[in-house]
Amino acid sequence: MNIEIFQGLNLSLLVNLAYILASIMFIFGLKMLGSPETATKGNLTSASGMLLAVIITLLDQNILSFQYIAIGILIGSLIGYFAATLVKMTSMPEMVALFNGFGGIASLLVGSSEFISGSDMSSFLSFAIYLTVLIGGVTFTGSLIAYGKLSETISGKPYLYKGQQIVNSLLLLSLVLVGLEMIALGLSNLSNVELLILICSLAFILGVLFVIPIGGADMPVVIALLNSFSGLAACAAGFVILNNVLIVSGALVGASGLILTNIMCKAMNRSLANVLFSGFGAVSDASSSQSEDQGEVKPINIQDAFLILEAASSVLIVPGYGMAVAQAQHSVRELGELLEKNGTEVQYAIHPVAGRMPGHMNVLLAEANVSYDVLVEPEDVNPTMETVDVCMVIGANDVVNPDAKENEGSPIYGMPIIEVDRAKTVFVLKRSMASGFAGIQNPLFFKSNSRMLFGDAKDSVSNLVSEFKD
Repeated sequence: MNIEIFQGLNLSLLVNLAYILASIMFIFGLKMLGSPETATKGNLTSASGMLLAVIITLLDQNILSFQYIAIGILIGSLIGYFAATLVKMTSMPEMVALFNGFGGIASLLVGSSEFISGSDMSSFLSFAIYLTVLIGGVTFTGSLIAYGKLSETISGKPYLYKGQQIVNSLLLLSLVLVGLEMIALGLSNLSNVELLILICSLAFILGVLFVIPIGGADMPVVIALLNSFSGLAACAAGFVILNNVLIVSGALVGASGLILTNIMCKAMNRSLANVLFSGFGAVSDASSSQSEDQGEVKPINIQDAFLILEAASSVLIVPGYGMAVAQAQHSVRELGELLEKNGTEVQYAIHPVAGRMPGHMNVLLAEANVSYDVLVEPEDVNPTMETVDVCMVIGANDVVNPDAKENEGSPIYGMPIIEVDRAKTVFVLKRSMASGFAGIQNPLFFKSNSRMLFGDAKDSVSNLVSEFKD
């Protein structure tokens, strides 16, 4: 491809117009992502905008030979294809965390390249490079730790140690001093490469220490925050290489990630400041709050559960991570349709932090073609919970735990929950009595109106479907 095709045109004007168009596509795509009905079109619109921006940038900037660009596109496309087609829906949270990390390291490499090759840089450019490397490095290693916790490669419990606040304070002070040296002071004898290695090392360590103290139950908040960080790193990289579309797209991702983080914080009853500084020991070790059994559970078999569901006028289904693990969403949708044919009103209550990433349950139910119209949020269904005949909790645990409103000593006390314990009858579908991701006992299992349907969630729901068909 030859840039000579643009002869006779104002190339600069053409590039800027293309960037404006790409930015508009980003904004409209982001807007469409807010609704399940338009989310697919939103993805395609945003992706098309980025494709346009990439093509225009390659034509405008003579950075590398197109042979290397083609190789990079091929490798990246193959990775993306296999990630999209082979990764299970249950592994989406950790894949999102990993991709956040890739975004961070990409920005770091852009900033590092400019710093190593540049000379006589302005203070503004040095500051932009510093932010790019710092935020990109924190995002990369923080995302790797989040990936490990979500995939259970490492334990999801918080890792706290004596003197943690002192270590973190010294680390932040070191980063500030190194940043001042890089931007304005120039007092040391360190070369650009040595200074860059020092900044990268400190940023990597900060990323690890930032996420390690956070428990697994807080991972939805962390995912949203790291997503915002990856956008901010890209925005800073845009200032480094003076690319307008990268600045705009990075700012959009950063802002939307912060908004989502705030939503997740409210859902977890945590302030944004608490999440930002949770690495400084603000998160309690939930695993230390194990309580003893509070009575005897009351198991129920498939036949009895069927009879109760058959007579119910209203059924509320509350999905959680257990549904994702069992891949039960299609069976759940089929059961819901059979209940509706039987004259039962069926709704799905979705807690904002159900699962292990923002919107996890919404994605699974959308995959199973569950209508968006029957999805309700906790604040909409809680006021009328007493009128619900049967509430089916499928693999959820912490988001329905009554301790959040009854036990002041619980790590999740004050967290808004779906108050299923006030329903007339509650079915809890679980493999065992094991605790949820927060690592605490759930007194819901021992309530007089609760019945435990033990077994694989998909098998249990499929058996209920068979009962209705028979």
